[in-house]
Amino acid sequence: MIKSAFISIALLLLLNICMAQKFNIKDFGAKPDNSTVNTLFIQKAIDSCASTGGGTVYVPSGVYVTGTIALKSNVNLYLESGSVIKGSANISDYKPYQSPTSDKAAHYGIIYAHKADNISITGQGAIDGNEESFFIWDQAKKIDWGGVEFTRQKGDFRKVASGIGDGPVVPKPERPNQMVIFSECKNVLLRDVQLIKSPFWTLHFADCDGVMASGLKIWASMATPNSDGIDITSCNNVIVSDCDIRTGDDAIAITGYAHHFELPGYHNLRHSSDNITITNCNLQSRSSGIRIGFLDQNTIRNIHISNVNITNSNRGIGIFVRDEGSVENVTISQVTISTRLHTGDWWGNGEPIHISAVRGNADVTMGKIKNVTFRDITCTGEIGILIYGSRESMIEDVRIDNLYFVLNNSELNDVAGGNIDLRGAMGNNQLFSSDISAIYAQHVKNLTLNDVNISWGEVKQNYFKYGIHVKDFNELQLTNIKASASPSNKSLPAVLIENGQAFDSNMDSKYLKKVNVKE
Repeated sequence: MIKSAFISIALLLLLNICMAQKFNIKDFGAKPDNSTVNTLFIQKAIDSCASTGGGTVYVPSGVYVTGTIALKSNVNLYLESGSVIKGSANISDYKPYQSPTSDKAAHYGIIYAHKADNISITGQGAIDGNEESFFIWDQAKKIDWGGVEFTRQKGDFRKVASGIGDGPVVPKPERPNQMVIFSECKNVLLRDVQLIKSPFWTLHFADCDGVMASGLKIWASMATPNSDGIDITSCNNVIVSDCDIRTGDDAIAITGYAHHFELPGYHNLRHSSDNITITNCNLQSRSSGIRIGFLDQNTIRNIHISNVNITNSNRGIGIFVRDEGSVENVTISQVTISTRLHTGDWWGNGEPIHISAVRGNADVTMGKIKNVTFRDITCTGEIGILIYGSRESMIEDVRIDNLYFVLNNSELNDVAGGNIDLRGAMGNNQLFSSDISAIYAQHVKNLTLNDVNISWGEVKQNYFKYGIHVKDFNELQLTNIKASASPSNKSLPAVLIENGQAFDSNMDSKYLKKVNVKE
């Protein structure tokens, strides 16, 4: 028994010694001259660290250019303050793989970890994706999915007189994909590092379990497409906290690849995404501050978002079902959202909150959005809150408690206002003109709006209508509502409800109009 105890203590001491090992990349030949391609030198440091049981790969101050490097189990990549791992401008320096969606080869980004455990990137340094090298900066990308023929403005939709407006700019024919990827990893930590200027998704967790991302600064150009901040795909037990994310595309996206294709390195993306917490973050995006769900997804559930600021964004929080995967058990509290209309091919059209369930893939049984609670939400926006279910996938059990929302006038109403963006849907039901109410909901079951305060800026367009408009519902409760119709349609009631049953409200009847409603 005593001998066994001594052996255990010895093994523990050996483990601590291994984990305390420091492997300086300069000792393996890396040069901080902003020109030498250091891929092999950095990889040798990582391999040496991993082969001796693990420890810290140390990146001292300076700029180290590199292509794709593979991070391995029990390795902490530590970036000293003033250090930069910078992606090469040459696409051939990045590891190629065969894309499942194209005949052309694709390329990994700067860091790739596959089936690695106890793995981390920490420190005050930066990983720089070198976005400058991979875009045509004076050319704006045109809308190529969804079309504009059904919008209010048709060919003038989101048009700018000159220049690129709000972007996005056009990518060059080849660029690296996800800048930092963790695939099928366990016990992953990213803390305090700066992840900047990514030419594609910045940080991607795919099929991982036990992830913590804390204190990150993720900054990319607000004009670049696909430059998501953090993407969480088919992962379990994830915490994102205290991050500052400013990206052109979604700041944070929670998704799940399902049955339609697999990506190299993502071999087992079949399970649901469960138990994900996002807290104490500042987010900016030209797409969604936080996006949950979309196409090709497994079920996503148990998502908790709190104490988040979303500012200067195109869409605040978006929850989507377009496929067989469902989104269930989502709580969102203590959130401030400020959105506006934008020009260019950004998805979304200024909604602070967007919830939609419409078909995006044929030959599947549609999933559902169910059990979603918003609590203590302050919003300003230039278009309304949208809850858009469909006959085959009613949105169920949504509750909004203590909402303060101001719908403001926009300088871009003439080129972008009065439309709904459901892209990812099938057919013509993607980008189309629509009347706008401060809150619009359709095909919903058990919707509760409680302590809701709606006010308007100086909107002038006739398409702005009601404070609240709900249709095709089953079970609706409105309590403690303070709202009015748009200033451009003062004669309308504050609230219109139609085509539903099981309605309950304490509203004064002079502010409320009911059409074909069974109580």
